[in-house]
Amino acid sequence: MANTIPAISLNDGNTIPQLGFGVFQVKPRETAAAVAKALEVGYRHIDTAEMYGNEAEVGQAIHASGLDRRDVFVTSKLSNAAHRPDDARRAFDATLAALGMEYVDLFLIHWPLPTLYDGDFVSTWKTLEEFQRDGRARSIGVSNFQVPHLERLATEAQVVPAVNQIEVHPYFTNDEVREYGSKHNILTEGWSPIAQGKVLDDPTIADLAELVGRTPAQVVLRWHVQRGDIIFPKSTTPARIEENFRIFDFELDDAAMERITALDRGAAGRQGSHPDTFDWVPA
Repeated sequence: MANTIPAISLNDGNTIPQLGFGVFQVKPRETAAAVAKALEVGYRHIDTAEMYGNEAEVGQAIHASGLDRRDVFVTSKLSNAAHRPDDARRAFDATLAALGMEYVDLFLIHWPLPTLYDGDFVSTWKTLEEFQRDGRARSIGVSNFQVPHLERLATEAQVVPAVNQIEVHPYFTNDEVREYGSKHNILTEGWSPIAQGKVLDDPTIADLAELVGRTPAQVVLRWHVQRGDIIFPKSTTPARIEENFRIFDFELDDAAMERITALDRGAAGRQGSHPDTFDWVPA
């Protein structure tokens, strides 16, 4: 097997690289160098967000790479402070300006925020539909949406999200949301794919890593890939950036996959906030 990143088809006819590079919590001053290294290694999918504060540095690195814009898949996400339609339009304009690009490949609602904005994330979604219609967002999707949120979009909106970016890792497999996505042709993107590093010391992961001659991180990322998740591990360490890329030249057998899946702790394994109650809005 070669180190070739699979391209997965989205429900709108576009494709997305299954492995990307994330810049969550990467400081702006470190972002350009990290993204440049990722592109050098072979990543062609960069995941950022308005609330990360590093869109400009992502854009700088991509432009400086010399790669054709069409060869790099760029995702960003709407700020929690910009859910009202006019605010969303201004925020999206600012994203394109910061990136220095005429379009993004994927734009997401970052959080549903059901306790804010009168619980109205549907009008926010319909605004993203505008961005897709005018070509400035090739694909649109959501992040951290639970099944009831997705069901509401299905009844009140025209476009089915291409992806739902949710917390997924061996300690929190988030099966209910993943299964809904699978049934309705919504791809799952997994954030925090190694549970913020917590699964790397798990005895099961360590044992499997030794058996296949790989690092614990590579084993967990490979588990995601074989399950069909889209992932974007992040690091500012060049060796780790390269390590996380080397996951397409080996496979886990069914027994190994089952052992990792069995680590699921249900709701107790969640590392991040619950989307039903998360209500942080940047000042």
